[in-house]
This record gives sequence, structure tokens and C-alpha cells, in this order.
Amino acid sequence: MNVLIVEDEELSAERLQKLILGIDPSIQVLAIIPSVLETIAYLENDAKIKPDLIFLDIHLEDDNGFRIIESLNLLIPVIFTTAFDEYLLKAFRANSIDYLLKPINPLELQAALVKFRKLSAISQHSQTVVPVDVAANEPYKDRFLCTAGPRIFTFKTSEIAYFTIEERATFLRLYDGRHFAVEYSLEKLSQILDPGHFFRINRTLLISIDAIRDIHTISAGRLKIELNPAPSQEVNVSPDRITGFKNWLGR
Repeated sequence: MNVLIVEDEELSAERLQKLILGIDPSIQVLAIIPSVLETIAYLENDAKIKPDLIFLDIHLEDDNGFRIIESLNLLIPVIFTTAFDEYLLKAFRANSIDYLLKPINPLELQAALVKFRKLSAISQHSQTVVPVDVAANEPYKDRFLCTAGPRIFTFKTSEIAYFTIEERATFLRLYDGRHFAVEYSLEKLSQILDPGHFFRINRTLLISIDAIRDIHTISAGRLKIELNPAPSQEVNVSPDRITGFKNWLGR
């Protein structure tokens, strides 16, 4: 595997390279580059061997690391390495493999490399198999029927921000703030909704990816999410669902 490190702090770059090679000595670090412009030039013209994976810091000496992705319409997988957590959502929307906070935890780095290899293997396999006829599969639920008194309402799933458990009943919450009871458990909803669009983050919340306004790393093993519309209580991802949640964001 060939990797590129984009990092403007020399000590951080050296430590990251040492960690990578400690995990897998067969990995080839093609170059360590400190700036956006040099990275763009390297990927466009100078690289004799294209990297399979890029480790990308966000705050570089001349610009924001996202500019590399935007300028090149970059398709090479990226693992972000940064001291700032406020770019987490933007990073996963850029189809990154993972988002590692400095100082880099060796176990998290190893997990990110394992994830990259798994995704690469899946991608290669999908290019060799015959596509399945999607129409033959049962479609995901795309609308819900709800009642409120004598009135009946129907809502598209695209109008729903999240589903929640309140007082042992399941409710859907619309982006306009209204909420209605539904006769489904969260377990059942997880099966009938598009898993690319909805994810159950904890015991009481199943959310749409479009409802996520921001994500914060509170501490190791804790993620706080801001949703639109805002629930009445703080929203956290269950520790046992964090890996799946990150994979869902970056799928």
C-alpha cells in the first residue's frame, strides 16, 4: 500500500509515519508534504506512483486541507488527522475513511487502516460480480400514515428528521417540528427504512443523516450530536454504536 502524508507539523508527521510503519512495515510512505499547493502539484504532476490512501491534516500552512479535495475532485480515500473536532461532519460528507484526533491513538489508527482495507476489498469485489437486480428487492418504506384525532396525515420519509421513543411509544419528528405517533418499534423501523439514510444512534433515537447539524467529540468514546429540529434532551451516540455510526457517515 502506498500512502501520502499531508502535514505541516514536522514532529506530528514523523510520529504519524512511525505509527503507520509500526502497524504495517510494508506500507510505503511516498512523501510528506506540508501545504495545500504542494500537495495539489504533487498529485497533478509530480507523483510517479499515485497514493492508495492520503493522511490529511486540515489546518495546513497555506490553506484548509479540504481545498485539496475540492480542487482535484479527489477520489483517493482520505483519513483526516487533526487537532480539531468541528470538521467531523464535513469530513465524513467528503467520503473520508476516518477522522482521527491528535495526538493520534495507535489503536484508532490501526482500526482506520483495517477499515480502509475492508472497503478496498469490497470495492474490488463489486467490480467483478454481476449486479443484482435492485427492482427484485423489497423497496424501503418511503411514506408513513399518521392520525391525530379525526385527521389522517401522510408524510414522505424525506420529511422526517428522526424517530424517538417517548413514554414507551414511538414518534416521528418532522423538520417543521411537528411530531406524530407511529405503530412501529425502532427495531422494525431500522429494518424497513433505507439504512443509507437512517441510523439508530442509541436506544431511543433513529435519525436521518440530513437532520445532523453538527457533531462534537466530548471525550474518548463519546460523540454528541446536534439535530435539526433540536430534541428536548442532549443527544449522544451510544459507545457501542460509534464505529457503526462513523461507517454510516462515510459510506
